[in-house]
Amino acid sequence: MKRGLFITLEGGEGAGKSTLLSFVHDWLVGTGRPVQMTREPGGTPLGERVRDILLHSKDIELSPDTETLLMFAARAEHLARVIRPALDQGVVVLCDRFTDATYAYQGGGHGVPNERIAALETWVQAGLQPDLTLLLDVPVATGLERAASRNSKPDRFESREREYLERVRATYLARAERDPQRICVIDAARPLAQVQHDIETVLQEFFRAGC
Repeated sequence: MKRGLFITLEGGEGAGKSTLLSFVHDWLVGTGRPVQMTREPGGTPLGERVRDILLHSKDIELSPDTETLLMFAARAEHLARVIRPALDQGVVVLCDRFTDATYAYQGGGHGVPNERIAALETWVQAGLQPDLTLLLDVPVATGLERAASRNSKPDRFESREREYLERVRATYLARAERDPQRICVIDAARPLAQVQHDIETVLQEFFRAGC
């Protein structure tokens, strides 16, 4: 059986990932491909508990190293229980964030050395990388305005200072510049229809290339 494809969506706060993840899912389903949609942190019972600690347990103080280790613990379980089995069955795995987010948030945002993250990445992923990553890019000010307009309390990351979020965005863009074959930057500050059009174009080209 042919291996499935691994597609990830990345982006900072207020980039519209939830809406666009659904758009990508529906587009893929419309092509007749089996699709498994998941998220990080999350995707498994353990991952969802880690997600609650990382995003919502503001009474628990976490060091940057602890955040990073928790992310990779959840990722190891996610890969073993969800991602690898689905790929082995020929399914397209569509994931809301993956390791690029760790480099951006814990690395760029908090200053955890890339070498530490890379060592965990090598151990946990054993070479597995997304086949395509859609990076939804918005200026930090725009993203914060959007996040503030939602009827929900800001999570741990949304509550951090603007300078932290600027570092996150800069790290994402730097990674895209270093790996343009995998990471496609989408200007998500524009109207939704334009963003969806660009994403559809990228997906069409990706599959036309024989993926």
